[in-house]
Amino acid sequence: MKIVIIKYNAGNIRSVDNALKRLGVEASITSDFEEISSADKVIFPGVGEAANTMNYLKENKLNELIVCLKQPVLGICLGLQLMCKHSEEGDTTCLGIFDELVKQFDPSLVTERIKVPHMGWNQISNLKSGIFDSSMEDEFVYFVHSYYASMGAHTIATTNYLLPFSAGLHRDNFYATQFHPEKSGSIGSRILENFLKI
Repeated sequence: MKIVIIKYNAGNIRSVDNALKRLGVEASITSDFEEISSADKVIFPGVGEAANTMNYLKENKLNELIVCLKQPVLGICLGLQLMCKHSEEGDTTCLGIFDELVKQFDPSLVTERIKVPHMGWNQISNLKSGIFDSSMEDEFVYFVHSYYASMGAHTIATTNYLLPFSAGLHRDNFYATQFHPEKSGSIGSRILENFLKI
């Protein structure tokens, strides 16, 4: 099975690669169109800022490639946000794979106990997709983000931090998690394994 991690100007690629290696999976890290198009599975991770990253994708025509992929694709963190319709971060038009909108956590809701960025372990619930299994309901996974995807038709996992938001999205062959499965211990490893089995 050929696994590709899309290489672009966003961090976190190596930690995803290392998580796959722990599962015994060797992935290619590439921005080559032919390599990506011919892969059995594609992972689109990311940590960074939406507007600059979308500009990079457009300049390199990766935006056109990603939306046309037919094999299973997994977006992670910024990858999920860029797969949505629009992000408030930099007033950015994104890839539009998911109809959900990406919004900034309301600063007026922040307290001494509840901070932004949302950083740390939180539960996922209302799981509705093959990348999860029933035993993962209410389990803890690892988040680092200041923006979130709204709840909508493509929501497959929910987390409540200041308000309920989409911790996971799914449409057709596209899957995405706001949390980092590669940093989420055994639960995250099982999510990656489930994705690789699709």
